[in-house]
Parts: sequence; structure tokens; C-alpha cells
Amino acid sequence: MTVRKTPSLAVLAGAAVLVTLAACDGKSDPAGASAGGGPIKVSASDAACEVSATTAGAGNLTFEITNKGTKVTEFYLYAEGDRIMGEVENIAPGLNRRLIVEVADAGKYQTACKPGMSGTGIRGDFTVTGGVAKQNDSNAQKAQATKSYADYIANNTSALQDETGKFADLVKAGKVDEAKAAYARTRVYYERIEPVAEKFGDLDPAIDVREADLEPNQQFTGFHRLEKDLFQTGLQPDSGQIADKLVTDVKDLVAKTKTLELSALDLANGAKGLLDEVATGKITGEEEAFSHTDLWDFQANVDGSKGAITALRPVLQAKDPALVSTLDKEFANVQGLLDKQRAGDGFKSYTELSQDQVKEFASAVDALSEPLSKVAEVVSK
Repeated sequence: MTVRKTPSLAVLAGAAVLVTLAACDGKSDPAGASAGGGPIKVSASDAACEVSATTAGAGNLTFEITNKGTKVTEFYLYAEGDRIMGEVENIAPGLNRRLIVEVADAGKYQTACKPGMSGTGIRGDFTVTGGVAKQNDSNAQKAQATKSYADYIANNTSALQDETGKFADLVKAGKVDEAKAAYARTRVYYERIEPVAEKFGDLDPAIDVREADLEPNQQFTGFHRLEKDLFQTGLQPDSGQIADKLVTDVKDLVAKTKTLELSALDLANGAKGLLDEVATGKITGEEEAFSHTDLWDFQANVDGSKGAITALRPVLQAKDPALVSTLDKEFANVQGLLDKQRAGDGFKSYTELSQDQVKEFASAVDALSEPLSKVAEVVSK
């Protein structure tokens, strides 16, 4: 997740029903750990991010994160250039969460905890040694899953580029009403692929940062800046320039996604990450602060998560058919709630939802999040 979300009331309220994965009782070697040497413990607090090992052998790395602070936190593993290798979001105080991430290449990495889910995080150096073949290079079923998902990403990034160009043209032409109508429809394609977009640490903030989460001296650009111009302040003298920059950034993103190699674990973590996006921004109505089109984003995040699980379905069906059945049930439940809020070919304004309806959504998201959190472990076997 980008440095953009504030702690979700739904996460705090639903903490008791979120999946908790207890940290391993054994002590890790403080000097290093191998990919097969057991979980690497992370003790996160409001002011520290203590990682029990700073080196590991290449392969599937498992981090067990415990939030001992008072703020909702996140944990990341970054490659050079702030490329996100894996992330865990929405770790409420007192909870434990697990991250399983495939790191096939030796090199220098960084771990980061983000108390309050903001800022660049409390970082530490992390070294991966050796080198292994990626899982999708040696497992035909997983390879097919990643290929299927790559096609899904390609279709959505192509549409994103086309629709962003049309949206920008409307902004530059001063066609405010038409641009407002196009805003949510355009963002759908971005929200479906957000875990992939977030792997490019420079582009995702430029495209999708919220005003509330701007860092000092960070320029407010991208979709949400234009959202503010269209729905609150009126178009500004530089709105056209912001629109042109958005087109350029999206084009760059599309080009980079074409060369990105994903693993089956990336799909599993991305599916869970998209539900975390719902919990941190859509449930609370914080994502679309000016347009209140959060339900469009909600649907797109669910679509993207389901797209990843659909690609992985043969793998999951072979390893844990009961999990597949549970996922089908919980996805259907969330979709049913979304369908009740449709208006025309879109959705109602988020401001029209009652508190009871918001709570119902939060409960459904938590219920889906729990089995999604198990997918990475199943895929990694």
C-alpha cells in the first residue's frame, strides 16, 4: 500500500474477528535465517521495528509480525528503488499477522514497519543470499496461474491507459460534468490492479496519493488531485498540467507492468492486499473524500482480488478444496451487499449508506479477509 491510508475504523472495530496467526515460540538466530529455517519474527511498536534476522537465504521467506504498539501498523519488504516485494496491512494493536513472500534473487533489501500506516516507515537493512528458481518457473500449474493473471493485468492496464487519456482530455477541455461522470469509471481499472501498481514505489503515489497522506514537500498529483478540482474547488490553472502528468505516469506504469514477473505468491498476497484496501479506505469513505464514489473502488478491489483467486483456483482446488468453497461463499456475500447499493450502471454515493450498512460491509469484508489470509500459505507449499 502506498503512503496514503489512515487507520480504518472497521479494522479497529473488527479486530477481534480478523485472522490471527501466532508467532513462532522458538528463538530465531539474530545473525541470519534461511528460507527453510522458520519464520522471521518482527516486533512492531509505535517507535521501533525489531526484526529477528537481517539475512535469509533466497526462496520463500516467512515473516511473523506482532504489533506491540498502540497504532494500526503495516509491514513491508522492499527491493531497491522501493519496489514492494510483499506487504501486510491492517495489523491492529495486539494482533499477529504473517507474510510469506517469494524472493528468488540475492541482494540488498529493506524491511519497514509503518505505525499509523503512514510515512516511509521504520526501516532496516535486510540481505538475501544465494539464488533460486522462481516457483512459477518450475511448477506448471502455478505458471499457468501467473500467465492467466498477467493477461488480466494486461487487459486492465490497457483499458486504464485508454480511459485515462479520455478523462484527461475532458479535464483539459473544461468539461466538468463529463469529467465527473468519467472519474469513477476510469479509476476502476487502476483499483483492480493496485497491488501490481504498488510495486513501483515512485509511480503509485504520483497516480493515487490522497491529499490527507501527502508527505512534506510532496506535490499533490494524480487522480485524487483532479477529484478535488472537479468535485470541490473547481478546475485550477494547473489542472490541465496535472491531467497531462497523470497520462504520462499511467503510460509509464503500463510499460513497466509488461516486464514485471509475478509469482503465485504475488497473486495470493495481492488478493489479500486488495481486501485490505477496502478495509482501510472504502469502508470508511476516506478514499474518495470529494466525489464519494468509494463503492466503485470497493467493487474494483473485490474484482481484482477475485481475479487473482480465479487464476489460482486450480492450484487451490488441488491443495485445499474446502478453502475454495469458503472463498466462493464469502466473495458471493460481499458481492451481494454491493449489488444492493447499485444505482443505474454504477453505485450510490457513499454518503447515502447508513451506519448499519457500513457495519454490515465491514463484517463481510472481515469474513472474506480471513480465508484470503490463508491463500499464501497454501500456495507456498
